[in-house]
Amino acid sequence: MSNRTSPKTVVKSVGPYLVPFFKTVAIFFVLFGDDSRDESIFYCIVKCLPVISLIVFVLLHGMNLTEYYRYSRRILIGLIFSCFGDAFLVWPDYFEVGILMFAIAQFSYARAFGWRPMKILHGLGFAAVGALVYMFLAPALEGIMLYIVAAYITLICTMAWRAVARVEFYNDLWTWTKLCGCIGSIAFVISDLTIAINKFRCPVPFQHQIVMLTYYAAQMGISLSVVDSPIDELLEKTLKAS
Repeated sequence: MSNRTSPKTVVKSVGPYLVPFFKTVAIFFVLFGDDSRDESIFYCIVKCLPVISLIVFVLLHGMNLTEYYRYSRRILIGLIFSCFGDAFLVWPDYFEVGILMFAIAQFSYARAFGWRPMKILHGLGFAAVGALVYMFLAPALEGIMLYIVAAYITLICTMAWRAVARVEFYNDLWTWTKLCGCIGSIAFVISDLTIAINKFRCPVPFQHQIVMLTYYAAQMGISLSVVDSPIDELLEKTLKAS
C-alpha cells in the first residue's frame, strides 16, 4: 500500500486533534524552555501534559478490545508508562524508577510495531549502535546501573529496529503513519542518548532543549502511527485469509 493521502488531507484529518499537544508543548517551553526546571509538582504536571494530550489523541481515534485496535492499545500503554516515567524523572532520587517506566513503554511500543518483516540486517545495525553506546557509557557506570543501562539500551534499540522495519520504500509498502512511527522512534533514541551522555559522561550544550524537543517529537510521531492502524490490521488479516 502506498501513501496516496495528500498532506492537506492529513492535516485536516488529524490536525485538530493535535492542537492540545502543541499548546501544552508551547506552554512547557515558555515556562521551562531555558532549562529552569525544578523538582516541583507544578513542573511535573506541565512536563506531563503533552503526553497526556497524546493519550487523549489515541483514545479519540478509537479504542476497544478487538484485534483491530491491538496496535492502538499497545501504543496507549506505552504512552501511559511514558507519562509515569516523565513524572518520576522530575526527582533524581527516582531516576531508576523512571528508567523502568520508560523500559516498559519501549517494550510496549516494540510489541505494537511487531516482528514482520523481520529485517535482520536492520536489527544488526541497531545492535551495533547499541553496543557502541554502551561501551562509551560503561566506564561511567557502576553497580546496578551497569545492568539497567544495558537492558534499557537493548529495549530502545529493539523498539527503533521494529519501527524502522515497518517502512518498506523499495516495494511501495509504506504509509505516512508508519513513517511517523519510524521518525518518532529515531527521535526517541536521540533524546535518550542525549540524556545518557549528559548524565554519565559529559555536559551536552542545550541538552534540556534537545532532550525535550526530540522527546515530544518522538511521542507525537509514535502516536500518529495509530491513525490507520485498524485498517492495517484488517488488511493483514485479509492477506492471511487469502
